[in-house]
Parts: sequence; structure tokens; C-alpha cells
Amino acid sequence: MGITVGIVGARGYVGAELIRLIAAHPAFELAYVSSRELDGQPVAAHIDSYAGDLRYSSPSHEALPALGADAVVLALPNGKAKLCVDAFDDAISRGIAVDPVIIDLSADYRFDESWYYGLPELTRGRYTGQRRISNPGCYATAMQLSVAPMLADLDGPVQCFGVSGYSGAGTTPSDKNDPDALRNNLMPYALTGHVHEREVSRQLDHPIHFLPHVAPHFRGLTITANLPLAAPVERDDVMTRYRQRYAGEPLVRVVDEAPWVSAIAQRHHVDIGGFAVSADGRRLVVVATEDNLLKGAATQALQNLNLAFGLDEMTGIPVLENC
Repeated sequence: MGITVGIVGARGYVGAELIRLIAAHPAFELAYVSSRELDGQPVAAHIDSYAGDLRYSSPSHEALPALGADAVVLALPNGKAKLCVDAFDDAISRGIAVDPVIIDLSADYRFDESWYYGLPELTRGRYTGQRRISNPGCYATAMQLSVAPMLADLDGPVQCFGVSGYSGAGTTPSDKNDPDALRNNLMPYALTGHVHEREVSRQLDHPIHFLPHVAPHFRGLTITANLPLAAPVERDDVMTRYRQRYAGEPLVRVVDEAPWVSAIAQRHHVDIGGFAVSADGRRLVVVATEDNLLKGAATQALQNLNLAFGLDEMTGIPVLENC
């Protein structure tokens, strides 16, 4: 038997991507996938490329520890993870459950110092065997990877203009995931104090101003980051710095031109490019694109699962040629 993984909240878009990735993984196998709405239905009826016999289930929070999975991925909306984590902590403290690796995809534990913050390209050196892992936000992943190589040279807050497909708003109906409301539209929201603004500012220890928008396309996000610099730079030197910083990182691709979000759907990596420098050399603009459901969520969770179980970080992640 392989390493067993349970998914809590598997009905959403990210849950579906996780099912596909884990079902195809050579070392992991699905222990359970929970969904109240789909309880009892075959997973294969809802997930293309999945051919197993597993059915959705709907265990209570208190029942989850008894299911015995080696790892549990919480693919729940913000504010919902704590009940599950508390149930595991209580069962472990009473000696009636093992201590699984728990990966939370929500924002609930991204500000908790007792959890490992798992953006592997920037934080894998901090991983020391923690059993609680907080997955970064989708926008937060692209923003941090875009800014990190220049962090020591910044002179003032970084402004990040973001546009995401409506899958980023989840499946609960709202204007932000209503194709009719979004048609021929660009919808701004949470223009100050967005959770990803606070997340990135905390992780980079530098102020970030984030301006998120939702667009009519389904998946993929783009970030345009405006970086004020303390001293002039040359474009070629900047590109060299980014390429050196991410050399050997299969899921970060540094490109010359500004990447297009239309090319990133179904890809597991981040594209970073553009690299426009102002005439005085003291302002750099960088563009990054990412599939918000993959590297922005499910793929990154798989990286963190691999790391937690001592596997090669790229195990089970299908990287296309030149990506």
C-alpha cells in the first residue's frame, strides 16, 4: 500500500485537480475524498481521467482522524479549516489517532508561525519535518516569486496589479464567478487589505500594495509588479539575476517577453518575464502568469506533500517540454 491521502472539500475546482494529481502519483493513493453535496457518488463520474472505484463521502470533522490517512489536504474555504485541525489535534492528544501531515489550502494558517509556509522555491530551506503545512495563496505565489530576486534593492512599497480567471472565486455563487456578470467586464475587488496583500507583505517583510481583479476567463492569473529601486539597474543584469535565482527550479520559467495568461492554463509552472526598466533605471516592472488551480494551489500542495514524505519534489508533477 502506498502513502494514503485524504482530501477534505473535494467538490471544488482545486479539489478536482488534487484528485487527478494524487490518483496518478506513483507513491500516493487516495484514502477518501469528502464532499457533502456529492456524498455517495462515484468520483469517476465527476473527474475525467480518474478510473478508480472511490466514492465521495461526507464524514464529520470528528470522524476524520479515525479514517487513518497518512496525509490530509484541506481544500476548504477560508475560515473552515480550524474545525478539522482541532479534531485532529484532539484525537492525537487523546492517543486515538496518528499525527498525519496536514496541508491547508486556505488562508487560515498562513499567519501561524507554528505552521510551515510552503512556497518551496523560496521556503524549502525552512522545512524541518513539520507536520502542519500552509499552502500559499495563488496570487501570493506569483507575487513573491516576482519580487523575491530584487528584495534587497527595493525602495518603497511594491504595487501589484492582478487579474485572475473566475475559477479563483470558487464554486459558491457570486458576482466574481458569474460568467454573465463578468462578460465584457473586469471586476475590481478588495482593493486594500486583501489577504494576499497581507500574506506577501509578511512573508517578504516588505510592504506590498495589491490590486486584484476578476476577468471573464476561467483559469489562469497574471500579475504586473511595479518595483521601485534604490539604485539604477540594467535590464540584462536583472534578467541574469532572475535566471540565476531560479536556476534548477522546474516550476519557475524566466522568459524575455511579458507572458500571456492565455498560455498558462493547464501548466504547472510560473512564467516570469517582461522586465521593463524605466529611463532612470530605478523602476522595474515584472509580469508573472500562473494557473491559479495548479501552481497556485494543487500542484504546490503536491510539491509540499512530496517534501513532507521525503520524495523528490517533482514526483507526480507532469512538466511539459520547455516549461
